[in-house]
Amino acid sequence: MVVDTTLIIVLIVAAVLVVGGGAFYTIRRRTQGQVTDRRKPSIEAPRNRSETASTALADRLAKTRASLGMRLRDALGSTDDDDLYGGLEEALIAADLGVATSTRIVERVKASSPATPDAARTALREELLATLEGQDRSIRRINTPAVIVVVGVNGVGKTTTIAKLAARLREDGTDSILAAADTFRAAADTQLRTWADRVGVEIITAASGSDPASVAHDAYQAAKIRKKGAVIVDTAGRLHSKTNLMAELTKIVRILEREAGSVDEVLLVLDATTGQNGLAQTKQFTDAVGVTGIVLTKMDGTAKGGIAIGVEHELGVPVKFIGVGEGIGDLIRFEPEEFVDALLADS
Repeated sequence: MVVDTTLIIVLIVAAVLVVGGGAFYTIRRRTQGQVTDRRKPSIEAPRNRSETASTALADRLAKTRASLGMRLRDALGSTDDDDLYGGLEEALIAADLGVATSTRIVERVKASSPATPDAARTALREELLATLEGQDRSIRRINTPAVIVVVGVNGVGKTTTIAKLAARLREDGTDSILAAADTFRAAADTQLRTWADRVGVEIITAASGSDPASVAHDAYQAAKIRKKGAVIVDTAGRLHSKTNLMAELTKIVRILEREAGSVDEVLLVLDATTGQNGLAQTKQFTDAVGVTGIVLTKMDGTAKGGIAIGVEHELGVPVKFIGVGEGIGDLIRFEPEEFVDALLADS
């Protein structure tokens, strides 16, 4: 009887283990299934990166996009060739590409003989991209430290652009020193220092009215001694006359060329809302100090964002960055394809 009783107990325990184990396995599978279902959204494939970038930029360029899009839709909806090409030209001029650039682009679209509105739009896109081809949009850094001089008239956002540029360089692993060489404008160095502290970079300043070229020289030497990757020089945007301003800028560049052997970049900051006035400014600064690249600010606040294409085509100076907001990360590299697709997003 003892043996029989023991055998019965063993069989009962075995049965419990089998049933319990099966239940546990079922519950575990269900639980795992629920967890997997909850996690599915987080492992979804990301959207096309270029599409996402173009969409984001289109949002920032809403004013230009809407204005240009409305005019282009009207033109592309025309069944008369004169109205079509005339409308395209008017739309581009209104977006501030400039008369010469707009006329050239439309003539090339016309020469492609598009048979449908979609074909005309495609041809327009291709010609806009062709106009922006072949430019070096990188920040040249031949010297160590790289020497970057930033010029532009007052009020264009020069100081904030310098800080944003320093932040971008820092993200790329390049630490900078800022030179407060705008010694004529009241509180210019204070404004630049505020931004330098915010970004976390050093700044070299001097007393109000000091020689700007000396400040640039001292900043370069400090950057060299401290093994910084770049020195970024802020400059005046207005003196007693245009002649005095250009002479002062020329002196700064000359001193830095003597010390470093060359200046890596002379970046001109333009306010996009000024439109075609930017062409005249670019020519003046280029004649004086040899502008190597353009930064267009306030692109999010204008319906004339086409100036980026016009100024580059007519003067041959590449647009390297555009400002699309007030945040430290709102200075973005100018990418022609993203830019053109953003402009045409509503057409």
